Amino acid sequence: MTDQSMAEAGPVKRNNRTNDKRANAGASALSPAVVLLFAVACGLSVANIYFAQPLLDTMAQDLAITPAVIGGVVTLTQIGYAFGLMLIVPLGDLWDRRRLIVGQTVLSAIALAIVGTAPNAVVLLAGMVLVGLLAVVIQVLVAYAATLAAPADRGRTIGTVTSGVVSGILLARFAAGALADLAGWRVVYLTSAALTLVLAALLARALPRHAPQPMAGSSYAKLLRSTATLFAEEPVLRERAVFALLIFATFSVFWSSVVLPLAAPPLSLSHTTIGMLGIAGLAGALAARNSGQLADRGWGQRTTGLSLLLMLAGWVPIACLNTSLWLVLAGVLMIDFAVQAIHVTNQSLIVAARPEAASRLVGGYMVFYSIGTGFGAISSTLAYAAAGWLGVCVLGATISAIALLFWVIVVSRTPAPAGVCSEA
Repeated sequence: MTDQSMAEAGPVKRNNRTNDKRANAGASALSPAVVLLFAVACGLSVANIYFAQPLLDTMAQDLAITPAVIGGVVTLTQIGYAFGLMLIVPLGDLWDRRRLIVGQTVLSAIALAIVGTAPNAVVLLAGMVLVGLLAVVIQVLVAYAATLAAPADRGRTIGTVTSGVVSGILLARFAAGALADLAGWRVVYLTSAALTLVLAALLARALPRHAPQPMAGSSYAKLLRSTATLFAEEPVLRERAVFALLIFATFSVFWSSVVLPLAAPPLSLSHTTIGMLGIAGLAGALAARNSGQLADRGWGQRTTGLSLLLMLAGWVPIACLNTSLWLVLAGVLMIDFAVQAIHVTNQSLIVAARPEAASRLVGGYMVFYSIGTGFGAISSTLAYAAAGWLGVCVLGATISAIALLFWVIVVSRTPAPAGVCSEA
């Protein structure tokens, strides 16, 4: 071995030892209690986005807002969320994540207080933009958990943390409706603001202090350019982003329109009864939280393929809505289990590809989640207007079939990233 090669080998070994120490430190930092705190923080943060959906009519009445304008509450929240994904989440690779997370959480509490005390439509809508913008603390938390966890436990950790996200989405409408019935819509946001402040204090105390971030010292413009570069450099990011778009479009197709046939004759179910579907969906999603362990073992592709088959099959019982609500419940379990399993697998694989770019990878990936959710909501209501519930089911099954074909033709032969085990 030459002197030059020995000189090169020395730093490599030292870097490997440093990385091993960081991995072990991460594993020790992520106790079960800290992982649970991450999950709770994600659940409350995502719930803040969805609280408004069952409250729009009471908001409109209270603030004398026309139906055409009140619909902008949901739209502006999602716009704020999309901008946050692109502009805030990548900062996790530039700034200290602990400070970024605590700062976002405190600012979220302020934004929620603004919404809860809004005297008019302008303040309400501005506050909702801020709520959406700051709710992307979810993705910073997911990336932080992924980098702190030991590589062998990364998928399991991501699965546990993102189970909080799905729980927040599915329970937000039910919780908001119940609390608003008791004390009005403003109490929903003021209560969430208080809980968010408590959460900020807990996070400040519990989050481990971490080493400087990979791009510390770089410019913000360079950070954003590097996010776009990752899409060019990492095939697994491109492929998994397509899955994000398709699976969450399918998820949104169902949840955006199912209330329409259930609330209409002949079923005429109450909102409380309809909300129980969310609990069924929650059971399915939570059952899939351990799918990240399969990705840790190198079975991410198989998990994806089987979950896509399950998602497609789930539309068969869902199409029987006018025949049996029990069949619909079975379909909800199938689809929500499949979507969560694929989502956890997606994030596990993309972070494994480039752990040092976790925030940028997760932020870029979630932009496609947002696009898919918006597309699913719009196309679902159009399909229902044109062809009823059967049209919605055909649309959902078609998107699911496209996702499955994409996996068969393009993704199934893609090797696993170097950061995970090889598939057996």
